[in-house]
Amino acid sequence: MTGKSDCAWCGGEGGAVKSAASKPGLSRLAFRPLTPSRWRDLEALFGARGACGGCWCMWWRLERARFNRQRGSGNKRALKRIVRNGPPPGLLAYAGKQPVGWCALGPRPSYSALERARTLKPVDEKPAWSVVCFFVAKPFRGRGLSVKLLRAAADYARRKGARILEGYPVDTRKGRWADPFVYTGTVSTFRRAGFREVARRSATRPIVRRFL
Repeated sequence: MTGKSDCAWCGGEGGAVKSAASKPGLSRLAFRPLTPSRWRDLEALFGARGACGGCWCMWWRLERARFNRQRGSGNKRALKRIVRNGPPPGLLAYAGKQPVGWCALGPRPSYSALERARTLKPVDEKPAWSVVCFFVAKPFRGRGLSVKLLRAAADYARRKGARILEGYPVDTRKGRWADPFVYTGTVSTFRRAGFREVARRSATRPIVRRFL
């Protein structure tokens, strides 16, 4: 696969789907918040590598030094504490009973690394929720699941009182990108889910929003 895929992911072996032959169709998709009762489903989806290099979806939540110190099992424990304490840090996508995708979202202040990223600083003072990560099981990549996850994320954020949902996709028209570097999504994915660009401080990383 190349970075031009609509399905954003971070490379590594997820354990949820073993072969393309056994995968259910996308017509039976359901989206559920990650609560403690669904933790094992996330473990199965992310696999031993925690989705990518021991990240466990903690990259945007931690200072770099701390992230690197606790990469792997430390990050896993940190995410598990977040799940246990609530609120849910994202949505799981299920095909039938099988977890096949993940989308991390929450109020922007939950992700301290956004404040330290020069190109991703706040556009204005309006409160917003952020979508910061996607992970899709390998047999389901390239089938539009990220768009469906993103639409479900918008519905979930709206129900929780958000009025703005923000994303930080990669503009893959500006060159070839390996899939592990488009885990925040692609511009085409966000456009298909109803987002529009509101700022661009980098040639390849705009800020997009959908008003809910």
